Amino acid sequence: MPADSLADERERRVFGQVIRRLIPFIFLCYVVAYVDRVNIGFAARQMQRDLGMSDAVYGFGAGLFFLGYFLFEVPSNLILERLGARVWMARIMIVWGLVSMAMMLVRGAASFYAMRVLLGLAEAGFFPGMILYLTYWIPARQRAKAGALFMTAAPISILVGSPVSEALLKLDGRLGLEGWQWLFLVEGAPAVLLGFVALRWLTDRPEKADWLAPADRDWLSEEMGREQAGRLRHHQGSVFAGVMSGKMALLCAVYFLNTCATYGIFLFLPKILYEATGYGGLKLAAVTAGPFVVALVGMVLIGRHSDRTGERKRHVAACAFTAALGLAFAAFFQHDVALLVLSFTLSQLGQRAVQGVFWAIPPIFLGGTAAAAGIAVINSVGNLGGFVGPTVMGWTRSMSADYTAGLLALAAGLVIEGLLVLSLRLPGRDRAEKAEAA
Repeated sequence: MPADSLADERERRVFGQVIRRLIPFIFLCYVVAYVDRVNIGFAARQMQRDLGMSDAVYGFGAGLFFLGYFLFEVPSNLILERLGARVWMARIMIVWGLVSMAMMLVRGAASFYAMRVLLGLAEAGFFPGMILYLTYWIPARQRAKAGALFMTAAPISILVGSPVSEALLKLDGRLGLEGWQWLFLVEGAPAVLLGFVALRWLTDRPEKADWLAPADRDWLSEEMGREQAGRLRHHQGSVFAGVMSGKMALLCAVYFLNTCATYGIFLFLPKILYEATGYGGLKLAAVTAGPFVVALVGMVLIGRHSDRTGERKRHVAACAFTAALGLAFAAFFQHDVALLVLSFTLSQLGQRAVQGVFWAIPPIFLGGTAAAAGIAVINSVGNLGGFVGPTVMGWTRSMSADYTAGLLALAAGLVIEGLLVLSLRLPGRDRAEKAEAA
């Protein structure tokens, strides 16, 4: 067999083993993380009723998660780079699970605000840590598809979390607990359990992968080492210079605008659909989950196409414009259930598909400790949009009869996002990958 064919066969085999070993587990962890992050959207109606919270108070408190998240993102990734993913990810999951369970103790606006900040602090570092972790194991040419497989956890968490959350809310009054208290107690526990599993399942680096054959382990270590050395050679300079560059600022802005829309919509989506349909329970859960089925398929197909063509910017921009169009339609079809659900389906397809392709961009020009810090900076600054988006939705809803102003504001942000990413100048490495893929 020709040498090139042997090399291709080994690459397919080894990276296939890596993906089968790592992606399902970190995917499951992200499903649990996302459920814990956004289950407040399902608890909202009962919590607001029981605790007397307005839409503005709820929107502000829901978004406070991301202020806590912002504060600890960069330190967390730098610790992961030094300490290793196995121990650090286990610590993150165990602590966030315990804090999520403690959300059942909320008694009013002040404690609601405090617990949302604490939950953000506890979970900070999980997502950017996993993105960094994939750069240790998956080469750039395959990273959009691998990232998309990992990030399909977000729509899957809605498909799973919607019916589970609605079922838990029906336990209202059992053993003296409200339905929303049951929701936080039960849905927080899996993170604690997975944290202990992570200590045995995750492997810090390829050279420690005793689940690979020795020859394959050596080959993978050398392959990823060459890619890392190439990035460092092409992008020499201080960590500070890399993190504070104009490209980093632009990527932070792009991710911020996408996150404004992501959480501005999702943390209000059950409420919007409840007001439009009057549905409750599993029927509401089914309607809420519908748009995410399409988003799930789109994420994988678009990520695969981006890898095959080697192109990143136009994929992200096209997805952002698609999402903006969906939100604009939703603003004008709030009283037509079928068209409203179709509009949100279009918006979720665009917003969710952005993620896998977007996170393949930063490692193109960041390596080593700069990659650890840079990915965390983008995620932490970008996730401030998770505070702004729900706050805008809550404030505009309290000032008007419907969600039109909030939806159009988020749609405008997505249009700006698409224009910004098109202005990004990527280094020659991306062009070379594109030519090689073609």
